[in-house]
Amino acid sequence: MNEHFTPGPRSAGLFEKSCRLIPGGVNSPVRAFGSVGASPFLAARGEGARIFDVDGYEYLDCVCSWGPLILGHARPEVVEATVAAVRNGMTFGTATEGELRLAELITGAFPSIEMVRLTSSGTEAVMSALRLARGATGRPKILKFEGCYHGHSDGMLVRAGSGAATFGVPDSAGVPPEIAGGTLTAPYNDLEAVRTLFDRFGGEIAGVIVEPVAGNMGLVPPETGFLEGLRALCDAFGALLIFDEVISGFRASYGGAQAVFGVRPDLTTLGKIIGGGMPVGAYGGRRDLMEQIAPAGPVYQAGTLSGNPAAVAAGIATLTVLKEDPAIYARLDALCETLRRGLLETASRRGFPLTVNRAASLLTPFFTEGPVRNFAEAKRSDLGRYAAYFNHMLAGGVFLPPSQFEALFLAAAHTPDDVDRILTRFDSLRF
Repeated sequence: MNEHFTPGPRSAGLFEKSCRLIPGGVNSPVRAFGSVGASPFLAARGEGARIFDVDGYEYLDCVCSWGPLILGHARPEVVEATVAAVRNGMTFGTATEGELRLAELITGAFPSIEMVRLTSSGTEAVMSALRLARGATGRPKILKFEGCYHGHSDGMLVRAGSGAATFGVPDSAGVPPEIAGGTLTAPYNDLEAVRTLFDRFGGEIAGVIVEPVAGNMGLVPPETGFLEGLRALCDAFGALLIFDEVISGFRASYGGAQAVFGVRPDLTTLGKIIGGGMPVGAYGGRRDLMEQIAPAGPVYQAGTLSGNPAAVAAGIATLTVLKEDPAIYARLDALCETLRRGLLETASRRGFPLTVNRAASLLTPFFTEGPVRNFAEAKRSDLGRYAAYFNHMLAGGVFLPPSQFEALFLAAAHTPDDVDRILTRFDSLRF
């Protein structure tokens, strides 16, 4: 019989108090576990591939803070670098050498990024990159893809309308229709829909922003030719191609998804891993574009804590480990592929539908017959089964994404025994 997760008494009590002071009790919606019908545990500390909650319970962590912790929790090199930076001062309000060192690592890993500007979040990085695209082209519209998440700035909180490719309409209260109307939407992996939009609005489209590996409708990889087709259309119509690699940057490979697929964007947004677990974001690209950012140019963007010394130090330490030990990527790839195969084998033997999408160390199981190539197909997944799966796994000490429409992350701290534990628990799931 499937188990339903129940948080320990201290977690439950603290969450109840949090709900009186923090909207929904959380500072980011998915942390509330609402879509899987559960209440959250409250984390106290992490070590390697494990989280320990305030009641002392231990969980195998397959969320990894939604991606930043590619090395696992409390990696010694990252902790030591961050503590040393904090001891020297939390923030200065002037430039530091660390900002230059992190910029050197990023531009060295991404040939498409000739210059980079640090921000404090991925949302801020995307917002700034889109402003730059509009400023550089003199055009007002941005094209995005249904199911791709690019942060919570007003212009990106849109959903598709009644057609397959149409103007965006607000997907949140508080977003004026005229702002959402500046965003065009198309289904992911659908080049024909993109061509239709360019044929109609080509002279107005400043840029196309895309997750080269979509991670916010569940994990959905690009189909062969999709990214290449976007590059060709942008070139033909004079628009900029923007890769949102907040998730895939330094995760799909050291050079991100663009290195894996061999497609060079004009602008790239980054976050998560480049801060090693600290709040951070960045955007960068061609020199002629980035030199239009203030104070070098007329496109304004600023941030008091951008390039924060602690975040920069954690990022440098993380990227240095990844650069010096590139075999991490091969080990993660092999672990995640073992997990993918094991999940499919179990589902086949047990006779329930399952599609498992994987890219590098990202993975999502969809409780539906495949394939899952876009958001519409992802939404066919049986959400009730996903909720049962999540609760059963967490009751057995395996922490997975509390939403069907998110990806599982593995870290260098995970082991083959950890994957075996996940698969053993999954095999006890009953539908």
